[in-house]
Amino acid sequence: MDITVQWIKTSWTKQSRGGEGAARRNEAPTSFVLPQVSPGSAHFVQMSERDGFEPRSSQKGFREIGVNLRDEGDRLRVLARVEPIFGLPPRPRRPPAVRLLSGQWVRWQLNYRFTSALGIRGWSYWLDTFNIAYGPVDRDVFLSEPTVIVDERGPVR
Repeated sequence: MDITVQWIKTSWTKQSRGGEGAARRNEAPTSFVLPQVSPGSAHFVQMSERDGFEPRSSQKGFREIGVNLRDEGDRLRVLARVEPIFGLPPRPRRPPAVRLLSGQWVRWQLNYRFTSALGIRGWSYWLDTFNIAYGPVDRDVFLSEPTVIVDERGPVR
């Protein structure tokens, strides 16, 4: 069965927590039209504050993405991993895995805050958005409403 993955990683610093920087960051898309990718690869889009949140596309192998995927025959089991474990916010209770039927897709979002060693360089943040579809899909599948939304974004002050 076909598995389609799009991983969007958005990163920023305190400079984009408010004002113009936050406005640009908040305008960053949570989905894109899919390019042609190799089988077993995800469409990876990186957007960062230092690049003005301009999308940069590449490919990553399924083993490189922060999601566990398991084909269970008629369903796809999806569970996002929390990586790295030392980032905030704490996640004492995680949602269960999502099981998708053919033709369904999930958008799973997690955010993080990190401090540099000794707090010298201040905080940095990132948001991971995983769009994952099971079964044959069109290139614009992730521009529609997801079948399931899992929002694990928490307070990062």
